[in-house]
Amino acid sequence: MAPSTDLRGGGVPLATRPAPPHPLDNAVWNALTGPHAHLAERYGRAARYPADVYAFAALDDPADPAAWADLRTLVGPATAVRVKPVDRIPDGWELLGGGTGVQLVATDAFRDAPDPEARPLGTADVPEILDLVARTRPGPFLERTVALGTYLGLRHEGRLIALAGERLRLPGWTEISAVCTDPAHRGQGLATRLLRAVAAGIRERGDTPFLHAAADNAPAIRLYESLGFVLRRRSTIVAVRSPGTSHEVGTL
Repeated sequence: MAPSTDLRGGGVPLATRPAPPHPLDNAVWNALTGPHAHLAERYGRAARYPADVYAFAALDDPADPAAWADLRTLVGPATAVRVKPVDRIPDGWELLGGGTGVQLVATDAFRDAPDPEARPLGTADVPEILDLVARTRPGPFLERTVALGTYLGLRHEGRLIALAGERLRLPGWTEISAVCTDPAHRGQGLATRLLRAVAAGIRERGDTPFLHAAADNAPAIRLYESLGFVLRRRSTIVAVRSPGTSHEVGTL
């Protein structure tokens, strides 16, 4: 049987058309051009979060040098920036460092549950959050990261001892991030409680939770998989410096 043909698409056989990209394949871009557009600094096909919110930029097509040219205009010359996912960088950009991350998505096996002891965290809690993050290193957390979504915390005798919240948000998906517990209170299931509580809010508005982790963070990946998350993909994260010199002056 001959492959079916979509007449609206110029007669190209459907069986030969590439599948559309999954939204999570370029999650930062789809967040910055979607629910987080109000936070985005953008020029053409490049966008980034404010430096005190989330230190990442994104391209609508990381394989297209023209998108990288827009990023260079956005950030300026000789500027360091982090981008993901990236397979290669164009000539003129300096590679400063990199790593490999994994992306996991929640399945029906993952059970979310509100936690009556979890309390929302806001700007007044940032000093405590930064202190806990510095001691536990769950990933980047900056002065205004709380602007990205809901963050929940658990306290013991008034002191913040565990944290989890929402970072990237794109249509249909929300990332759970900054999952951490004070070393003195580990082994009590606090991180799992907060993970479930944050996920409950995400699912309540109709989104699916997902996570990112360093590819070499085997304990965290095992925990997430045991709770009902599955590995979706691996990707390369790079820190790069834009071409040019700091003496150049440009305008957007």
